[in-house]
Amino acid sequence: MHVDLGSLAHVTLQLLDSRRPFTCGRLTTQRRPSDMAETHGLMIMLLIILEKLLLTNSKVLLPDANVTCIIPDDCILPCSFRPTGTVVIHWYKLQIPVHSYYYNKDQFGLQNKHFSGRTCLFNSQIPHGNASLLLRRVKVQDKGRYKCYTSTRKGNQEIFINLEVKALIQSVIMEMTDEMVTCSSHNIYPVPQVTWATDPPSAQEALQNSTIKSTDHKGLLTVESTLRILGNLSNYTYICSFIAADKTQVWTASRKNREGVTQEEGHALTIPCIAPHSLQNFSLTWTFTSSAEPTVILRYDSKTRHTFNLWEGQAELDQDLLLLGDGSLLLHKPDIKEHSGTYTCTVSGLQSRHIVQTKVNITVASISVDKQSVQRSWWSTAASAAFFLFTITVALLQCIRRRGTYDIYSVMYSSLCNER
Repeated sequence: MHVDLGSLAHVTLQLLDSRRPFTCGRLTTQRRPSDMAETHGLMIMLLIILEKLLLTNSKVLLPDANVTCIIPDDCILPCSFRPTGTVVIHWYKLQIPVHSYYYNKDQFGLQNKHFSGRTCLFNSQIPHGNASLLLRRVKVQDKGRYKCYTSTRKGNQEIFINLEVKALIQSVIMEMTDEMVTCSSHNIYPVPQVTWATDPPSAQEALQNSTIKSTDHKGLLTVESTLRILGNLSNYTYICSFIAADKTQVWTASRKNREGVTQEEGHALTIPCIAPHSLQNFSLTWTFTSSAEPTVILRYDSKTRHTFNLWEGQAELDQDLLLLGDGSLLLHKPDIKEHSGTYTCTVSGLQSRHIVQTKVNITVASISVDKQSVQRSWWSTAASAAFFLFTITVALLQCIRRRGTYDIYSVMYSSLCNER
């Protein structure tokens, strides 16, 4: 005979839903706020159904339920029964003992060491028909089919739970060289789908990538996908998305390496950084790399609208453009020594990260037209004076040769080379 286990699971969760703390073994836990409606009528209906089943058959067989738990959180495997005095409870994963309860207390003698210290029942709720199991610090190895066996003087009941586990995608890291762009994510489970795109768009045939995965000792995965650069490095924005196996999560990273920028020192310079899509809540970080490690020079938080600027007076953001997703950096008077290097803009939003990298070369300022005119005038005057002195010197030397020992000082105060 079959009973909808969804109702049983709902009842179990409803029993746990209380404003008061509940106790699991020696652990006292405050229940999180629940958004489930009151289901007292459903509980009464369920008890009536179970009573009828028990009257016709001493063993109740129920369909499997599916539960998904997040690594490494705690998780509840629901199990309900009709309370009729003393009860025996056994939890198994296949044939492996997970948790046992009889003689009105927990029994750990046969518990498999994999579950040691990680399981408990809600003892105060057992008299109310709650045999649910709390599994702490869920692992990849916990995945599988569990059986909840309960036995009372009215009969036996078996409920099967299919436990799926997943480790959420925490972030996606994107790196780029002159030839390849790589996307990677660590400590995830199960294997996600990886997709690539570019802006402007490219044909899917051009986006052939290589994806590899590796597993650590905990069973968690590292997934790395590599794509060859299309054309010049600065032609495209590369977009990589990791899609969870159950489609409930999408994490996107994008990156653009811009062409190098050259500017004369002392002249204002704007380094572009525009988010690829509209973001409601985001943070923006500018870093600068010269010869040493990257240095954070500016941070902005859209929620608080607070700006942390280590280059106050040297660089700033346009507050109005920021609200439109434009985080371009304005350098007021760039210096050849202090401001030449690589600037990296990182825009982080909900499950997304966008990076723009720009190499900036500050050069010596060229001379203006007015300064050039002044310099030309100065050189012209200097050249004329030098030519005049040269002419006098030559004339004096000629006079000395012609008059022999004639006093040179007389020559300086008389007409040049006049005959007496």
